Amino acid sequence: MKKKTLKSLILAALAAGTFALMPTADAAVQVNPIPNLPENFIKGADVSMLPEMEKLGAKFYDVDGTQMDELQIMKNHGINWIRLRIWNDPKAGPGGGGNTDEARAIEMTKRAHALGLKVLIDFHYSDWWADPAKQYTPKAWENDNEDQLVQHVHDYTKQVVKDFQDAGCEPEMIQIGNEIKNGMLWPIGKLPSADGDKAFARLMDAGLKAVREADPDRSIQLMVHLPDGGDNALYQRFFDSLKKNGVTDFDVIGLSYYPFWHGTLSELQQNLDDISARYDKDVIVVETAFGYTNENFDSMKNCYDENMERIGGFRSTVQGQATGLRAVMERLANVPNGRGTGMFYWEPDWYAVPGAGWKTGEGDEWDNLAMFDKNGKALASWDVYKDVSDKTAKAVAPKFKEVDSIAVEGGLGAPVQLPATVRVTFSDDHSENLPIAWQDAAPVFQKTGDQSVKGTVTVDGKAVPVKGTVHVIKKVDLVKNGDFDDSGSLDGWTVTGDTGVMDVVSKGGDALGKSAMHYWSDKAFRVTATQSFTGLKDGKYTVKVLTAGGGGQNAYQLFIETNGERKAVDIKDTGWNKWQPTEIKDVEVKNGKATIGVALDAPAGTWGSLDNFEFYRQE
Repeated sequence: MKKKTLKSLILAALAAGTFALMPTADAAVQVNPIPNLPENFIKGADVSMLPEMEKLGAKFYDVDGTQMDELQIMKNHGINWIRLRIWNDPKAGPGGGGNTDEARAIEMTKRAHALGLKVLIDFHYSDWWADPAKQYTPKAWENDNEDQLVQHVHDYTKQVVKDFQDAGCEPEMIQIGNEIKNGMLWPIGKLPSADGDKAFARLMDAGLKAVREADPDRSIQLMVHLPDGGDNALYQRFFDSLKKNGVTDFDVIGLSYYPFWHGTLSELQQNLDDISARYDKDVIVVETAFGYTNENFDSMKNCYDENMERIGGFRSTVQGQATGLRAVMERLANVPNGRGTGMFYWEPDWYAVPGAGWKTGEGDEWDNLAMFDKNGKALASWDVYKDVSDKTAKAVAPKFKEVDSIAVEGGLGAPVQLPATVRVTFSDDHSENLPIAWQDAAPVFQKTGDQSVKGTVTVDGKAVPVKGTVHVIKKVDLVKNGDFDDSGSLDGWTVTGDTGVMDVVSKGGDALGKSAMHYWSDKAFRVTATQSFTGLKDGKYTVKVLTAGGGGQNAYQLFIETNGERKAVDIKDTGWNKWQPTEIKDVEVKNGKATIGVALDAPAGTWGSLDNFEFYRQE
């Protein structure tokens, strides 16, 4: 989907009242019970930011406005576990993100246990955030060889567990590493590897054995945690490799599952069912979150927005947040043999508090995914944790609520490809993309301006009208598959060089619409993607693209070749989900032929996305 089209859709939705029906923070939510949800189901929350937020003056209020300890608020609403991350030495890293060291984790564990809450400890084995994009070895260990690093992981892990035990607050569960699909403790423990993943397996085994040695009675459950909860192929590759290398002594597979990044609920269910049986492990969704608004409450751009709302399938409302959480818990309850044992919400407390940023000197990109409003007042969506276990409650079937209006852009005298589906929202604020029956699916307009189109969508057996507007302009975009949304592939593009690094990604933040061209490799690479045109009218042309990524390329250019000449301009990326436009204007085409494209020369680990390519004749 073109960025300008998405903007038009949002404006049209606002005009139609699509976003105006958001419940307030005080509104009650409707949550159906989950009949097969176990009584001991883990209803958890990662609250690692809490000590830093409290230090900076954050206050928390229950839904009735009563100020109290956030842990007490959560317990009041049915939370029975918390999760806490540990960084080795936050002072050695960039800082921020809660500065979550062992001392803070011990103090928080004591507070949780005093309230009867259980605790999961999350070892990052880093001085800062560890996730699929970065697994940096702590500064104190960065000069270790493999044997030394394995020993450090073992000794450090065992000592931390003993410190908790000596403080009288042994945790009930520990995870070794955080979202480790690409390994941990880079470069020694990086995946994929040339040694059959043996070094990584040794590091994992060292951490797991250290806990078992400190806890011979096995009262502490052990977890291994990956992201991308809807990607079954990833989980099979990873755990088959661990098993092959003899690492099997753990109890739980943890998954991160954010529906706007990690696939559909059906894909999550299939993965949960498969891995629990295949590896004989319990499964827990150890990270998830849903937006309650698309508003931003500080100067830091949020990582969740209107586009991700569309991808995720739940409206950015308090009701939508509650419905999304219930949906994840229901999938876990449906895992055969009771192996879906719990869910943790990631940082529900992280509302925008000055100074409590993801990095020192920066802001909060999570505030619209919190379960507290901008003033620290609990949202009614907290009720989901109790309501799903209320066996006396009567289930209410969701009913049709509204259908989005459609707004697209088209070229004068050229067929306009209208969207095949439209978002339909139901009374519980979940949404579905349903097929549209247009009166004319590819209309042609002979005058500029806004033109109306009509269609219908079938909901619960009834035809519901769909209204659409086509903004007709003189410009005709010549690029085939420039936004990758309909194809979900690289159709129309010629990729040369290290072709394996280039593919299509369909995750919010990595794409502006449904999909985008994407690149990444663990090795240095060179790759070019091009599209050629013939039969062009003489005149001046413009080529454009939007990009986002980590930067660091040796060379990265948008180019156009015509009339035997090549014009190119450098592409500059500034971060994930920070989309930057690059364009070349006033290119004279005289022989009817042109080739547009992008060329990359990049070191190992470079990543990024390209979306919304355009090539058109200037009028």
